[in-house]
Amino acid sequence: MSTPAKAAPSNAKRTIVRATPRSPVHVPAPSPRQLDDPELFINRELSLLDFQRRVLEEAQDASNPLLERLMFLSFVGSNVDEFFMVRVAGLKRQIEKGVVDSGPDGMSAAEQLRAIRASVIRLYRGAHECWGKELVPALEGSGIRILDYTDLTHEQRAVADSYFQEAVFPTLTPLAFDPGRPFPHISNLSLNLAVLLRAGEGEQHFARVKIPDSLPQFVPVSATPKAKGRAKTTQKQQCFVWLEQLVTANLGALFPGMEILEAHPFHITRDADSEIQNLEAGDLLESVEEGVWQRRFADVVRVEINEAMPATVLDILVENLELERDDIYKLSGPLSLVRVRHLCRLDRPELKFPPFAPALPAALAKEAEEEDIFAIIRRGDILFHHPFDSFQPILGLLQKAARDPNVLAIKITLYRIGRNAPVVDALLEAVENGKQVAVLLELKARFDEESNIGWARKLEEYGVHVVYGLLGLKVHCKAALIVRKEGDAIRRYAHLSTGNYNSVTAQLYTDIAMLTCDPAIGADCTDLFNFLTGYSAKTAYRKLLVAPVTLRQRMQALIEREIEHQRSGRGGHLIMKMNALVDRKMIQLLYQASQAGVRVDLLVRGICCLRPGIPGISDHIRVTSIVGRFLEHSRVFYFRNGGSEEVYLGSADLMPRNLNRRVEADFPVQDKDLIRVLRDEILGTYLKDKAKARHMNSDGKYIRDPDFQKKGALNSQEALIERAIKRQKLTQASRTKPTVSATAPN
Repeated sequence: MSTPAKAAPSNAKRTIVRATPRSPVHVPAPSPRQLDDPELFINRELSLLDFQRRVLEEAQDASNPLLERLMFLSFVGSNVDEFFMVRVAGLKRQIEKGVVDSGPDGMSAAEQLRAIRASVIRLYRGAHECWGKELVPALEGSGIRILDYTDLTHEQRAVADSYFQEAVFPTLTPLAFDPGRPFPHISNLSLNLAVLLRAGEGEQHFARVKIPDSLPQFVPVSATPKAKGRAKTTQKQQCFVWLEQLVTANLGALFPGMEILEAHPFHITRDADSEIQNLEAGDLLESVEEGVWQRRFADVVRVEINEAMPATVLDILVENLELERDDIYKLSGPLSLVRVRHLCRLDRPELKFPPFAPALPAALAKEAEEEDIFAIIRRGDILFHHPFDSFQPILGLLQKAARDPNVLAIKITLYRIGRNAPVVDALLEAVENGKQVAVLLELKARFDEESNIGWARKLEEYGVHVVYGLLGLKVHCKAALIVRKEGDAIRRYAHLSTGNYNSVTAQLYTDIAMLTCDPAIGADCTDLFNFLTGYSAKTAYRKLLVAPVTLRQRMQALIEREIEHQRSGRGGHLIMKMNALVDRKMIQLLYQASQAGVRVDLLVRGICCLRPGIPGISDHIRVTSIVGRFLEHSRVFYFRNGGSEEVYLGSADLMPRNLNRRVEADFPVQDKDLIRVLRDEILGTYLKDKAKARHMNSDGKYIRDPDFQKKGALNSQEALIERAIKRQKLTQASRTKPTVSATAPN
C-alpha cells in the first residue's frame, strides 16, 4: 500500500485533549446563507462509500493477520450489499416518485446515483485486486490454496465430485424458463448460475440454478504436502475450490441428456428499504412480518456478473429482472466477496488476532468476587468500555436481579440482541421468579426484524410485558432499569449504554456503558419507560437528553455555551465521537464554533458531511476516522465548559433520524474520575492514534498519519487492549495474594 501524502500542518499535529484559556476572539457572526453553501457539505452517500475504502485499506494492510484481512474484505462486501439495499434503493425510489429536492450538498438523486456508480466501480476494482493479487498469494504462502476447478488434479476432482454428489446435488433445484414456466423468483443476495443448454440440435433453453448459501462456499479438495521452503515443513497444504465452480462442472447431473452450452454466475441485490407501514395492520407485529415478507419481492437494484457473460444471457436477465443498464456491474473476480469470511473459520490461530481476556472496570476489580453488585453500585457509578471491559458483569447483574427476592421489576429496551441471547434467558428467569418484566423490543431494527419477532413471541409466551415499538418512531436507546426494595425504601438501578444487549457484538464493537443508582437518572428512566409502554406527553427530563423531545435542543445549547466560553476567554473545546455526522443544523453549529475559535475534535467512524480545515469556516475542526480490529461504535460528547467539564454518552449520532425520528437517551457521566478516564484514557488515546487513524482534508479525502507504518506508531485499540490485560493481571494478583493492597493502581 502506497504511503499517502502528508496532512496539512494545521491538522497533522493537533493531538491535544485539554483546552487552555485563550484571549477573546471576536469574529463577526456569519450570515445563515453563508453556511448554507452546498460546497460546505459532503454528500452522505459518497462519504459512506469512502468509509468502505478505509475498511478495504485494512484488508490491504499486510501488518494485519492474514485471515483478519479476509474478514475486512468480507466486511466491504456486506457493507456494499447493505448500501445498495438501503441507500441506492432509496435514491431510485426518489426518482420514481419525482422527488427533486436535494440535500445540503446540492446533489440531486440522479446525480448521486451517477457518482455512486463511479465510486463503487473504483471500490470493486480495488477489492478484487486485493483478493487476486495480494490475499490469494498470501494464503498460498500460508498453506491455503484457492484453486480453479480446471486446475484440480485427478485425485482432487474425485474428492470434489464425490462431495458434490453427497452434499450439494440433493440441495439444488434447477428452474427452467420457457413459455410454460415463468421466469423464476430470484431471492435477495443470492448467488446463481445462468445456464444455457440444448437438447440435441434443438433450440437453446435457459435455466437458473441457485448456489446454496447453507453450504461452505469453499469446498476442501485435498491436503497435500507443502512445497519445500514456503513455510514450516510440518504444515500441510489445504486446498479449496469455489462452490459455484464445483456446481458448474457438474451441471450435467442436473440436466441429464442435455448439452450444457454456457453457465455464468450472477448475484442480485433487492430493495430492502421499504418502510414498515404501522397503520396498515391491526398490530405492529403483523405489519413488520408483512414488510419482511414483501422484501423478498422488492425491485432489483443491482446485479453483479462476471466479465465473460455474453450479451444473449445478460439480455435475458435485463428483460426479466427489469433492470437498467446502470444496475449491472461486471466484475473480474469472484462475486459476493462477503463469502470469503468462510475461510476465516479455519483453525489457524496464528493467522488471526491474538485473543485476550477482557478486564473488569476498576470499581469491580477492587472488590471481592462475591460482593453484592448492588452495594458496589451504591458506592459510585461504574463505567464499562467494551470489549476491553467484560460484558459478563452486565449479564451477571440481570441474572442476579432475576433471582434476588428484593427485586420487584426489570424494564429494558432491546434493539439488536442476536440469535443467542443470554439477556433473554435472564428476563425469562425473572418472570418465573415472580418479577414484573417489561421489554420494549424494537421490531423495526433493520435486518434484525425476523430475529426480534421470534424473541418477542417467546417473551410473551412466558408472560413478559412486551411492547413492539412506537408509531412513527424507532426506539434506539439502550437502557435497563431494575427496581429493588431496600428496607422501607425503593431504589432504582440503571444500566445505560451506547451499544446493544448483544453478547457477541460486545466482543467486536467498542461501546461504553454505565451502571448507576443516581435517583434523578433512575426517575428519568422510569419516565422514559412510561413513555415507551404507555401514554406520556412529558417534555422535560432531569438529566437524560431524550430524543425527539430534548436531545437536539440541549445539544445545541451545549455547543452554543462552548462558543460563549471561547468568546469570553475561558477557552472552548469540543470532542465528539460518533458513527456519523450528517445533520445540517449541527454541522452549521460546529462551523460557528470553529469561527469563534473553539477547538473541535471529531472522531467520526463513518459518514461525515462536514468539511474541516476551510479557512474562516472550519479551520479549528479536525475530523478523524479510526478503523481497526474492533468496530468503533461508542458515541461520546465532551464539553470543556470553562473547566467544569460535562460528558454525555448515548446511542445517538448527529443525524436527522436520531435527533428527530428515534427515541434516544443520552446520559451524563458525572463522577470526575470517570470524566478523567473518558477524556484522557479513552478519547485522549483515540486522538493520539497514528497507526489506524485517517484524517480528513477539506476536500473530503482521508489521509493516513505520515508515521502510520513506523514501528511503535500508536494503535489506540491495541493500547486499550494492553491496558485491559495489565488491569486483569493486577486484579488476579490482588485476589490471589492477600498481601497486595486493594488500592493498588488499576
